Amino acid sequence: MSTKQHEEISENIPQDHDGVEIAPGIHHPFFDTEKGTPPPAQSGTPIDEQFEDTRHVITWDGPSDPQNPINWPRPRKWAISIFVSLGGFVTLMSGSMIAPALPALCADLSMTSTEAESSLSIFILAFAFGPLLLAPFTEVYGRKPVWVTCGFVYAGWSVVCGFARNKATLIAVRFLAGLGGSVDFVVALPIMSDIWPPEQRGQSFALVNCIPLLGPALGPLLGGLIADNIGWRWIFWIASIFCAALMLTALLFLPETSATQILATKAKKLRAAAAAAADTGGRGGEYQTSLPSDDIHRPRPPLAAQLRRSIARPVRILATQPAMQLVSVLMAYNFGILYYLLATFASLHADVYREPAGETGLHYLAIVTGYLVANFAGAGLMDWLWRRLKRRSASNATAPEFRVPLMVPAGLLTPAGLLWYGWSAEAGRSRILTDVGAGITGCGILLHTGAMQAYVLDAFPDFTASAMGASQVLRMIFGFVFPIFAPAMQARLGWGWSNTVIALIAVVFGVMGPLVLWNFGARLRAAGKPVR
Repeated sequence: MSTKQHEEISENIPQDHDGVEIAPGIHHPFFDTEKGTPPPAQSGTPIDEQFEDTRHVITWDGPSDPQNPINWPRPRKWAISIFVSLGGFVTLMSGSMIAPALPALCADLSMTSTEAESSLSIFILAFAFGPLLLAPFTEVYGRKPVWVTCGFVYAGWSVVCGFARNKATLIAVRFLAGLGGSVDFVVALPIMSDIWPPEQRGQSFALVNCIPLLGPALGPLLGGLIADNIGWRWIFWIASIFCAALMLTALLFLPETSATQILATKAKKLRAAAAAAADTGGRGGEYQTSLPSDDIHRPRPPLAAQLRRSIARPVRILATQPAMQLVSVLMAYNFGILYYLLATFASLHADVYREPAGETGLHYLAIVTGYLVANFAGAGLMDWLWRRLKRRSASNATAPEFRVPLMVPAGLLTPAGLLWYGWSAEAGRSRILTDVGAGITGCGILLHTGAMQAYVLDAFPDFTASAMGASQVLRMIFGFVFPIFAPAMQARLGWGWSNTVIALIAVVFGVMGPLVLWNFGARLRAAGKPVR
């Protein structure tokens, strides 16, 4: 390759802060950082025949390398997707399972109703801070070790919750369990981006969003059955047992999906083999990926310095990226609506329709139905829109804004469902009508959430976990706050007008937000500081 040709190529490749060429995309292409040219082809040729005793850059063995997670068989990808989704399902389900048992908690631990509700909401609040701390570790150590470790942390603290003898212990330990459980919100979607190409992510994203969100809907139903039959403490213990079994299975069978970690492991093995060959008089060599952190010829920063920089990254993304700030607000309000719905659903059927507690829990299946409709309809639609917009774009290029069109109908479904739900309840109409409204709301929430999360991952492909961690902060704070004011708002305004207020704000966010992203998304992303 001539110097002129290389300069022309380099103009289209963004430079990181160290001058290493890193092409945009989900994974680094791993250029030779010394010579400034791509490494020689490795397919079918032993490395010793390609290189002399010098530094060798390790990359995939061609575009169809079976070690590349993108090329794994589809059945394996779907098995990983379902398995990872179950982790989020357990976490969110355990967050709502104790809702039917709050009266028992008040009696056993001498808690007021407000204190008992705080033990429910403090778990969600932990989800706001956990991702900021945990997301960077997945970019340093890989997805699997962080997910499994935090899963066992969640299971351990949940066991302690079951043994709590006073309210202070329960509330504090619930927060610690929530920190461990929050890892699902920063690992699941990055794993999906590791193993699925952009044109196939709609279905996997829908699955990873749908299965966990079944947890808050099914949790009260299962929690009520457990509390009524074997006591509220078993709610925590059963969730812990299920999570521990899941993590043990992951420890044994779940593969690492981070391309960076897979290639780093490959380079490490080749270094060891080269060192052994050099000791016996054979041909040696230095093997590395092109990541700055893997550069053999310069001192590697101390681990503490690497972690400090990585931990600060989600905060920098949220503080310096206007596009992330806008998407975070949209996602936060969307999640707040979900928890507003969950917080008022049981009281609606108990107070308005005078149903016993056992029957009230069954109505959460209406929300589940909305999730399932969104999962099956929205998944294919997201991928279809992405492919269609790619074909229509110049040079077959892609952009994160290709995820925006799905946000508009999803953003209108949510307020439509809220109005249907609220005014049906206000008029005392059939409970089936309120269930239909709740289902429409759930469908809109899931579609909207999936499209926005896909936008985040496409906009920050090299730091997916940190980007997801940044997007979770406001989302979980809204999920914590909405259930607190929801009962008072409903009591003051009534079912119809309280839902109308929330729906009108949702219309503004659901329409104006996507319009801003569609027309100015590229400018907003360019206005942000480079993510390093």
